[in-house]
Amino acid sequence: MDAFAQVAGAPLGGGTGTMDLSVYGLFMQADWVVKAIMILLLLASFWSWAIIFEKVLRLRSLKRSAQAFEDTFWSGVSLEDLYDRVGAKPDDPMSSIFAAAMREWRRSVSKGLASSATARAALRQRIEQVMGVTIQREMEAIEKRLGFLATVGANATFVGLFGTVWGIMNSFSHIAQSKNTSLAVVAPGISEALFATAIGLVAAIPAAGAYNILSGQVSRYAQQLEAFAGEFITILSRQLEEQV
Repeated sequence: MDAFAQVAGAPLGGGTGTMDLSVYGLFMQADWVVKAIMILLLLASFWSWAIIFEKVLRLRSLKRSAQAFEDTFWSGVSLEDLYDRVGAKPDDPMSSIFAAAMREWRRSVSKGLASSATARAALRQRIEQVMGVTIQREMEAIEKRLGFLATVGANATFVGLFGTVWGIMNSFSHIAQSKNTSLAVVAPGISEALFATAIGLVAAIPAAGAYNILSGQVSRYAQQLEAFAGEFITILSRQLEEQV
């Protein structure tokens, strides 16, 4: 039997129990503070993965919907027909931007609020504002819960480090109580400490990496929406000039 196995099977603190260095054993032997930290980090990790999967799937769906809408938009169909097809409450952000602009367009034109150059300029400004508000509202919904990933990525390691410090403090306390510096006395607390740090890293690394990747994808999608809004307001302005 090797030296490590002898130590692992040695009595703990002079008692009859033995050290259990399995994951379950480390958790059950841990101090209640370290246990609370481990549970908190595990819950944060599970919730982070749930957010990651939800955002990945949603962004893929949004990109497909945006591409399908743009293909229809640039296919030559009239704006009025496309608006009737999209409806008053579309399902994706790009269609929502289009619908919001068309509502303002129809309302203003039906009331004769585009009869002069000043009125047309005001209408253009209102449409731009409506699209801007719609983009902001849609992006807030898309970015929801991304901040949790950033928080976990930035702080989970430090929370795990707190568990590490607490476990080491317990180890020194056991040494002082037993007046024994053998590995059998020190190992449990050190193992708990390192286990808490490991869980903190397990929670922090995926959350931080996913946040960076998803934030970049969300930013590119926002730029796509803003580009569409700019192109659409140009088309509407051209139609306003043609109606003069």
